[in-house]
Amino acid sequence: MSTGTEASATDPYTLTADGIKEPPVGWRASVRYLGPGLILSASIVGSGELIATTTLGAQAGFAILWMVIFSTFVKVAVQVELARWTIATGQPALSGYNKVPPRLGRMGWINFLWIILALSKLLQLGGIIGGTAVAFSILMPFGDDPLGKTSLTIWTVLLVITSIAMLYKSKYSLIERGAVALVVIFSTVTILIALGLPFTPYSYDAGDIAGGLTFMIPAGALGAAIAMFGITGVGADEITFYTYWCVEKGYARWAGPNDGSEEWVRRANGWIKVMYKDAFISWCVYTFGTLAFFIMGAAVLKPQGILPKGNEMITALSRIYTDTLGEWANILFLVGAIAVLGSTMWASIPSWSRMYSNVLATLGVFDWQDPVARLRWIRIFTVALPILWGVAYLTIQSPVIMVQIGGVMTGIFLVAVVVAVWYLRRTETDPRLYGATLFNVLLAVSSVAIGLLGVYTLLQVFGVRIG
Repeated sequence: MSTGTEASATDPYTLTADGIKEPPVGWRASVRYLGPGLILSASIVGSGELIATTTLGAQAGFAILWMVIFSTFVKVAVQVELARWTIATGQPALSGYNKVPPRLGRMGWINFLWIILALSKLLQLGGIIGGTAVAFSILMPFGDDPLGKTSLTIWTVLLVITSIAMLYKSKYSLIERGAVALVVIFSTVTILIALGLPFTPYSYDAGDIAGGLTFMIPAGALGAAIAMFGITGVGADEITFYTYWCVEKGYARWAGPNDGSEEWVRRANGWIKVMYKDAFISWCVYTFGTLAFFIMGAAVLKPQGILPKGNEMITALSRIYTDTLGEWANILFLVGAIAVLGSTMWASIPSWSRMYSNVLATLGVFDWQDPVARLRWIRIFTVALPILWGVAYLTIQSPVIMVQIGGVMTGIFLVAVVVAVWYLRRTETDPRLYGATLFNVLLAVSSVAIGLLGVYTLLQVFGVRIG
């Protein structure tokens, strides 16, 4: 059995000279060091895409297709800047958020806001388990009614138990391999689904796509466009937990502790470049997935005036393929839905377990730098969170509403993340690691866009409607 000292010697959150590794140069050499972004992709291409993005496509049609690309691209800058700070310091996001003044006792105001986010996300993450249970139930129902209480309850319980059993060890390598497998499955199925639509009565053509890339917002679609920006791409939670996976992959440990030397700057910049490549691959994966599901909503549901609610979303979409291509296409769609929603569940459980544990550490419950105590708390939340999410779904049983409730708080918390990113950049990130001028411009644009999103979200919460 490993002692605490032995565990610390190989702990990715502990930066020592022994952990230093030279960064790879070029894409080919860097491939084996990618991975955090694929866990991120597994989380993003899930409830937001299959449920919320499809709903927005059904509401607005192709007109705001361009917003999918814009919203996924512009928010990456904030994600990358926070990860830059993590590689430079070896600290995860919530440890950094806790340093942003003003502080209320042991905890910074952003971490208090994070707790509110986490409580609202219980509903959204319950929707993820529920959506996965619906897909499994349609594919292999218990009883005569796939959407009946009995079948959905059994599948929800099975998913909770299976998730806990598979993720309890919480090893980074296991989580990364599972995420990669699920990303490959849902990317392949998504491609087939997108290519299959033109062979159904709900086909689309180049004119539809071109019309959606005019960078215009039609009258009455402003609200849907802003909602698209808030839901698609990296959210506040994904930006936050990406830092944990960058640490556990080894980027910070391989860069080593900041001794002020030019050698450290060279190594840190080298691993930051690897992180750039990782974030780019992730962006490609989740942007394509988002586009595919938005197009399904715009091409199929919008012309018919259909806006499915609750558990009907997955059944409505699956019938598109059953009615035109046969039962085999329905099975393909359901496998894709399971991979999409299941991948989010696979990535979310260990990610949220780390964030919950980190918040407890900032409150003084345990020492985050103690790897044994940290793993113990992560495992406690790995068991507790899926159970809470499952109970939330079985109580409410409306994945669309559950996802949208979590999305509101995400929009508000994104503003706090931007504040933290700029504060940590100014106070703790070595200026020699700053990005190039073009990146800094993108970071500024991203920050302003996210700030406007936060203002809009608050106005919506208080009943002021725009667009």
